[in-house]
Amino acid sequence: QAAMAQAADEKCDLVLTPEMTPLLDRRPGALLAQSSFAEDDPTLAQVSELARRFGIEVLLGSLAVKVDAHRLANRSVLFNRHGTLVAQYDKIHLFDVDLGQGERYQESARFSAGDTAVVARCAGYTLGMTVCYDLRFAQLYRDLAWAGADILAVPSAFTVPTGQAHWHTLLRARAIETGCFVLAPAQHGQHDDGRITYGHSLVVNPWGEVIAEKREGTGLLMADLDLQQVQAARAKLPSLQHSRPYRVQTVA
Repeated sequence: QAAMAQAADEKCDLVLTPEMTPLLDRRPGALLAQSSFAEDDPTLAQVSELARRFGIEVLLGSLAVKVDAHRLANRSVLFNRHGTLVAQYDKIHLFDVDLGQGERYQESARFSAGDTAVVARCAGYTLGMTVCYDLRFAQLYRDLAWAGADILAVPSAFTVPTGQAHWHTLLRARAIETGCFVLAPAQHGQHDDGRITYGHSLVVNPWGEVIAEKREGTGLLMADLDLQQVQAARAKLPSLQHSRPYRVQTVA
């Protein structure tokens, strides 16, 4: 609530939060036990009320919602400034990886994957919705840009090893490839289940330049977006228009 009040004082139009905003817990059964179906979820009700109270559009980066008694969706939810839910997206690409040294993740053990990419047309901009591991699948972002997105949201909870190696590079690449702004609010620090997340929330412009970064800690990261830069970048490098179908030939 305090962060939303500060955002309102700064005349922000859109607030985004990280992946798994209310709870990040990979201990067996813990997340399911503490999650609700969407219609009963207290976090969704609270964020809706905050959006309405402060008159700000809010992207709740994601939360775990029950889809049945045994499975969850990793869901990103967008509220307009009246507190009305206007779009939701279930994470398509699930994080099943073994990074070595005991750091192993199997998101598919608890979550059901989404199957629909989502573009939300808002007042003055169009938002492409993604979550964390989606970042590694470039075609999704090109599809969102082709569908009209000029801003891409990547709420995340990156691990430290993958964040150090790939976070900045991937976010800048998605911006360059699409000519979109990329907004990437990220979890940071050590969590109750022992996991440590990389942080480094970023805002990247359509030319691939990092224009805002929160290197350490938690709190608000703010940036002004000039959406005319989207068309300017695409005019200079119209790669979205130059995509062509092709086939792959393997020669032995």
